Amino acid sequence: MSVKAFELVPAVERDLLMGDKARINVECIECCGKHLYVGTNDCFIHHFLLEEVPSQKGGIKYSAQKLQQKYLGLKKPVAELRAASALERLIVLCDGVLFLVDMATLETVPSATGSGGAKIKGVTSFCMNGNPVNTDPFCVEIAVISSRRRTVQVYTVYEDRVQLVKEVTTAEQPSVVSLDGYFLCLALASQYMILNYTTGASQDLFPYNSEERRPIVKRIGREEFLLAAPGGLGMFANAEGVSQRAPVNWSESVIGAAVCFPYVVALDQDFISIHSMLDQQLKQSLAFRDGHILQDFEGKVVLASTKAVYVLVPLPLEQQIQDLLSGDRVEEALVLTEGAQPNIPRDRFQILHRRILQQAGFIQFGQLQFQEAQEYFRKGELDVRELISLYPLLLPPTSSFTRCHPPLHPFADLNHLAQGDLEKVLRCKRFLISYLGSVRGTEASRASREEVDTALLKLYAEQDHESLLDLLASDNTCLLADSSPWLEKHSKFFALGLLYRCNGQDSAALQLWIRVADGELQDSTRPDLYEYIVDFLTFCPNLDLVWRYSDWALKRDPKVGVQIFTKRSSGKDQSGQPMPDDVITYLEKHSPARLLYLEHLVLERRIKKEKFHSLLAVLYLEQVLSLLEGAPPPAPGQLSLARERLQALLRESNLYRVQLLLGKMEGCDQLLLERATLHGKLEDHGKALDILVHQLQDYSSAEAYCLWASSSSSQGAACRQQLLHLLLDMYLGGGAEERRGDLEMAAVDLLNRHGERFDAVRVLSVLPEGWSLQLLKPFLGRAVRTSVHASRTSRLALGLSRAENLQLLHDRLKERKKPILVSEKRGCHLCHNTFSCPDVVCLPGAVPVHTHCIAHRLSDSALNTHADSAPSKHVDSAPNKNSTQNSNHT
Repeated sequence: MSVKAFELVPAVERDLLMGDKARINVECIECCGKHLYVGTNDCFIHHFLLEEVPSQKGGIKYSAQKLQQKYLGLKKPVAELRAASALERLIVLCDGVLFLVDMATLETVPSATGSGGAKIKGVTSFCMNGNPVNTDPFCVEIAVISSRRRTVQVYTVYEDRVQLVKEVTTAEQPSVVSLDGYFLCLALASQYMILNYTTGASQDLFPYNSEERRPIVKRIGREEFLLAAPGGLGMFANAEGVSQRAPVNWSESVIGAAVCFPYVVALDQDFISIHSMLDQQLKQSLAFRDGHILQDFEGKVVLASTKAVYVLVPLPLEQQIQDLLSGDRVEEALVLTEGAQPNIPRDRFQILHRRILQQAGFIQFGQLQFQEAQEYFRKGELDVRELISLYPLLLPPTSSFTRCHPPLHPFADLNHLAQGDLEKVLRCKRFLISYLGSVRGTEASRASREEVDTALLKLYAEQDHESLLDLLASDNTCLLADSSPWLEKHSKFFALGLLYRCNGQDSAALQLWIRVADGELQDSTRPDLYEYIVDFLTFCPNLDLVWRYSDWALKRDPKVGVQIFTKRSSGKDQSGQPMPDDVITYLEKHSPARLLYLEHLVLERRIKKEKFHSLLAVLYLEQVLSLLEGAPPPAPGQLSLARERLQALLRESNLYRVQLLLGKMEGCDQLLLERATLHGKLEDHGKALDILVHQLQDYSSAEAYCLWASSSSSQGAACRQQLLHLLLDMYLGGGAEERRGDLEMAAVDLLNRHGERFDAVRVLSVLPEGWSLQLLKPFLGRAVRTSVHASRTSRLALGLSRAENLQLLHDRLKERKKPILVSEKRGCHLCHNTFSCPDVVCLPGAVPVHTHCIAHRLSDSALNTHADSAPSKHVDSAPNKNSTQNSNHT
């Protein structure tokens, strides 16, 4: 595919070059800055001054001024010219002689020795070293091919002399040479080769028949050469003989080549072909007849026909890239941009590269190649608002964004791109959702968070996307004023409520959700919206909102609504939490909810407050009484469940007002079991057992009562024994004649089940004499075992105590028998003087003191005690008593 990379511009026209002399032809050219030197077949050198002039079309044209011309006097064509600007010399090859010419006057430079000038004879071709190894700035290095011997000579050229540096011999006669540093690249008769002229090391490259086609050896960079290979290929080779670039496929009849990065320019008899070094493709072809010279001078490509000179002017890189992009040749444009990086300043390249990537992304976007477009946008660091602005109404009206200029794409908006294709519009919107989701929260969207979030919200709402709620639940910057109409339009009222929350408008969110829950507005986003509102109020720190909207929740479903208060935090930090007393007062008009809340306080949170326990017990009792007195019969199990809850509370709690509940149960014979429990709380066990035994005739409940009442007593087993004896006495005390047998059987069962808990002697003293031993055998067996066990246990404890006492006595004797060492070097603990005799007294801890010191101490102690006891009537024996105690202690 073609691209316009160069323009062919005339530099020196025929008339200016040769006038009316028809037989004069151009043989060689050399360009140094603005100076052009042309060698002709009549042995003249023509000197021109080239000036770049802007053309009317915005390009470049050249204005040539002929400064002078010089006849060399050899009557042979000028074969080659090379400029040595540092020396202000032209190196000229004419008639096999190499000599120097002054660049300004074109006069031949005489030799420093004064004999014949600075000349080298027998030369067929030469080249200059583009990478000189000589550090002297006032000399140049050249390589010369000798016409008589198969040799290549390396010279150093000065202003007025030449000096041979090295001569190397080749296997075949070389025809073309190029020099870089110490490396010679030669075209021999049958092959190309690389030769290091200092070491003599050589490397054959590939065969080539120089007689069939003109060989080309062109230095294109440091230790790299371009060669004409068989098969119409332009091969690259470095100093090691390795090709690091793919070959260029040019014409079989190429007669000249040059490199103007990133292009290879080749010349044949009819065309100039331009290939890319980056992808090896033919980019441009220009017709050019009678061309026979192609040279590049410091980045300027100059061509010559036999009659005129032309300059191949490269178009600006940006223009080439834009031409490729306008033809949707994205890959070629990127290859060209990245390949030109070494020749562009870093900052400028980064700006250019980003823009090209962004343009490439929009080209792929227009072709619906979304994956490629996203990758180009990411690499090009696209301002995401450029993409959002293509979609009508997605950018907020408050956004200050303006599109890039010059524009990155030709589209006015998405409608212009889609041309009415709704499927294409839908695909583009899905891509934008994906792209915005990928860049949201990254550095690429930091400066445009509001635009990104607002655009995503609008797209999610329009497409009924599942991520709408996730967006609003996260930290977002959606603009309320621009987003709320969009959500209302698409009936996303729940999402609108979340948006209100994000903007601190919780009251507005609740009002909107309540309208949806009541059916006033239609939105199926959350079928469990009522439960969501309850959860929201549960964790809402604003108590004003909680009090305001809890009434609606409680009216709708008290069991669920009360969770607003029961699920709130119950930790140590109660700041921002409603007080339980306030909640109970608030729930007075919602009885079921108040009951549930009290159960939460008493049974779950275990709050020890009489008011709550009493109120819960009263509510339980009222519920039971209501079921007992209700006209419609309660549902099966409802009454028993209510009584179980009441009984459990009465048994487990010690904080309710017992007398209050007894008063409310007065006269209700259906709650005898509850009354018995209340009497037990008052420790009126006789009345409680009387109710259970004589009124309810529930003997198992009577036994359970004894165990329950004793379990909460501080006396434990003694209380249990006392209650069981009380129950036994009640059984044996008799009742109605018809119930006597049942009571006796209950007494027998009680004794046999709890025999170990009774005082056996006391039981035997109250049992009727007519009872048989067989009837009481289980009781007697348990009583005997318990008595024997207690006896053995007490004896065992007594023995252990005696053993412990004996061990303590033994330890004391051992301590008393230990010797106490007294010496003249050891001092008394009381007076700190040393001992002079063995008469000492030992204090506890084996501390020796003088006898007179301890006597003095005891005397002082007795006097102090006497003085303290003087007002008392009981002072006679105090001193003696204290003295005796101290003596014993000593």
